[in-house]
Amino acid sequence: MHGKHILLGVTGGIAAYKSADLVRRLRERGAEVQVVMTRGACEFITPMTFQALSGRPVRTDLWDAAAEAAMGHIELARWADLVLVAPASADFLARLAGGRADDLLTTTCLATTAPLAVAPAMNHQMWLNAATQANVALLKARGVHIFGPESGEQACGENGPGRMLSPLQLVALADDELRPAGVLAGRRVLITAGPTREPIDPVRFISNCSSGKMGFAVAQAARAAGAEVVLVSGPVSLPTPPGVERVNVESAAEMLEAVLPRLSGTDIFISTAAVADYRPAHPADRKIKKTDDSLSLEMTRTADVIATVAARPDRPAFVVGFAAETNDVEQNALRKLERKNLDMIAANEVGHNKVFNCPDNELTVLWRGGRQLLPQAPKTQLAHDLVALIAARFAARGA
Repeated sequence: MHGKHILLGVTGGIAAYKSADLVRRLRERGAEVQVVMTRGACEFITPMTFQALSGRPVRTDLWDAAAEAAMGHIELARWADLVLVAPASADFLARLAGGRADDLLTTTCLATTAPLAVAPAMNHQMWLNAATQANVALLKARGVHIFGPESGEQACGENGPGRMLSPLQLVALADDELRPAGVLAGRRVLITAGPTREPIDPVRFISNCSSGKMGFAVAQAARAAGAEVVLVSGPVSLPTPPGVERVNVESAAEMLEAVLPRLSGTDIFISTAAVADYRPAHPADRKIKKTDDSLSLEMTRTADVIATVAARPDRPAFVVGFAAETNDVEQNALRKLERKNLDMIAANEVGHNKVFNCPDNELTVLWRGGRQLLPQAPKTQLAHDLVALIAARFAARGA
């Protein structure tokens, strides 16, 4: 973001206090920030705070004689590489949807040709109100980017959707908007991640040690490369990467059920999930009591998510699997590549405190007639390297 011009609009709401940290975070990334505040915003936080953090005088008044002598709102509109309004109140969204130009911020939004993004923040009932939802839908249709909101506890003490995204989340989304078109721009990528849980009874399940970190890192890297990303995740405690659509599932059957209707329009499918191979054939509907000295479970095969996807006539153009092996890593991965009709497979050695729940990983990436080692690195870096390789192979096939 070095040298980029971000016009930050701040409207009236308690979330305005987060915008002070947002200015700091944007400047840490090298951006120049010009703050424009509404009158309502000035009731929650002072312009002096933003002036100190941004290093620029804060603009608040459309009728500032000194600024408007040079058509200040037009100057601001042309200066900006991105206009970000955070927080965006329900009132501001309504005025923006209505095309109003009754203060400096709305006037600048109408006059700019830069990308425009809003980060809504309001009471959950206000957010869910039909009028607000209609305004948001209209703004989306006009190309305005809607960042959030997220659900959680609100200043009023209630819980629900309407919390403004964190400054770090907003910085990541702003970075995406300012980033030049990536190698996967215009492509749709569907990713599975994490473990699955196969129930034994209502309180017990069979699972594995996958943390989901690698899959979430791949989703973030694909998004950074310009792709539209859908992430189908098993049960993990990880935040959703900014700009990624997330679908939560539990079992292998639920994962397949979530994946299949989302294949339409998907260019690349990446299966990083550690899907259970077997499940209890007859899960108990009540907790199994500890009575005998031993317990036997009849197991049956689970749905094979990636094999099902790769075998479909409407399969994505490029299907990538993962192979977690404890021995004969490359040989086992190649067999999986052929058996399941994959275009590429990323293999790694697991067990003995390797990979699972670790920050680092290394991968041997294989495809028909090709091989590349991605040496040990943090999973975030490794994910970017893997996505770059996937994009290169995808392009080489003329997809």
